[in-house]
Amino acid sequence: MNVALGGTFDPIHDGHRKLFERAFEIGDVTVGLTSDELAPRTRHVERYVRPFDARKRDLEVELQSFAETYDREFEVRRLDEPTGIAVEPQFDALIVSPETKEGGKRINEIRTNRGHDPLEIVVVDHVPAADGERISSTRIVSGEIDEHGNLTPDREGRGATRPE
Repeated sequence: MNVALGGTFDPIHDGHRKLFERAFEIGDVTVGLTSDELAPRTRHVERYVRPFDARKRDLEVELQSFAETYDREFEVRRLDEPTGIAVEPQFDALIVSPETKEGGKRINEIRTNRGHDPLEIVVVDHVPAADGERISSTRIVSGEIDEHGNLTPDREGRGATRPE
């Protein structure tokens, strides 16, 4: 089975790793990595995103370990449009997070209009940080949490209740 997923992946965190793991469980994986031009358009907040080449290098290192574990192939491709690579006919499944599920439905509409079979949409839940909120790259960049969802020392105890 050929599996697609896409994103900016800057920085990579445990939520992304959960997406990658599910993708490699299903089949060979192609990741659409947002281009430098597309990345700012897909963010819900304004923040710095590292250049494509740096993100691609880190992503390939991360994906290699999953490929070896699951004995699968992978490819990273430049994503220039939000619907990206998943509209191409060779894919069977699309890995999405809860907030990108609607985008998956839109991709299937495009595929159907082009005469391609719809993709199996696989929704992977968020990974919670130590405070119960989801892990996100934006929270990591802002210094709230690390890539594993641990609260940074200056944030511990804020907004979360601690057992007494």
